[in-house]
Order: sequence, then C-alpha cells, then structure tokens
Amino acid sequence: MYTRRGDRGETSLYGAKRVPKDSPRIEACGAIDELNSVIGVVLASARGKEGITKLKEIQRMLFVAGADASAELGDSANVPRITPSDTKTLETMTDELLEDLPTLKNFILPGGSPTAAGLHHARAVCRRAERRLLTASRAEQMNPELLPFFNRLSSYLFNLARLANRKAGKKEEIWKA
Repeated sequence: MYTRRGDRGETSLYGAKRVPKDSPRIEACGAIDELNSVIGVVLASARGKEGITKLKEIQRMLFVAGADASAELGDSANVPRITPSDTKTLETMTDELLEDLPTLKNFILPGGSPTAAGLHHARAVCRRAERRLLTASRAEQMNPELLPFFNRLSSYLFNLARLANRKAGKKEEIWKA
C-alpha cells in the first residue's frame, strides 16, 4: 500500500497536522519505532522464554509512546499517553530483575549471548530515542512523562541483558581502560 502523501517530505502527526519528516518530533517517533523493531529482532531470535512476555508488553507500551510522541499536547482525549503508572511498571520490572543479579561495581562491555547483545543494542537505541525526545520537547510541548519512561526503559533493557547473559552462562566482561 502507498498513499504518495509523503512524497514531498512531509508526514502527518497523530491527527491531520502535516510536518516535515525530519522534524524533531518525527525523529523521536522514528527512534521509538526503531527501538520497537530491535526488540522484535530480539524476540525473534531469543532461545529461552525469559523476558519474552515482558518484552511483548514493552512493545505494546512503545506503540503508546509512539502515538503519544506524535500527538501534540492538548489533542483529543483519544490519544493514548504514557503515564506515571507506565514508568512505575518499568521500575517494578527492573527491581524484579535486580533481585537475580549481583550488584554491578564496574562498567561492562555490551555483548555476550546473542540475546544479551540484542538487548544491549535495544538499550542503545532506547537512549537515542530518549535524546530525540528531549530535543523535540525543547522545540514544542510534549508529554513530560516520556523522558522518565525511556530513562527507566533503558535501565530495564540493560539489566535484562545482564540476566540473559547470566542465564546463558556468559560472564560479564568488565571494561578496563
């Protein structure tokens, strides 16, 4: 399917407003979409079921985040929004992971098992999405809950990568200068 509506470098926000495809808001939405796709690759290649259900829940949350980021504040009440409850859910999920992980005292190199490496990739893309959201929020009003949500999500993905390595029997490789 194609509409040809974007052939001149514009796209629609949530609703009818048209904006350039390289606007800060669209850059943020693109990073969120990329993150969701990277998580999809992790899910497609994951060997165990650890974290799969929660990653699918996160994918659903990312669709909400993408809609939220693409909608101007004050838009209709039909726009799904990330809420403090969503951020709290990520904190709870992270706390559950940390119960099964040793305290981290050093920087570690990303990698290890294929699943862990994919999760580290997802974490890096998540951080990019967070930076793009910050840039967009400086240019126009956006849901302020998006920034803490993505900050917590990157922590969750980092710790899920650590757990994936632990379950795969891969030792964390400490970074040495």
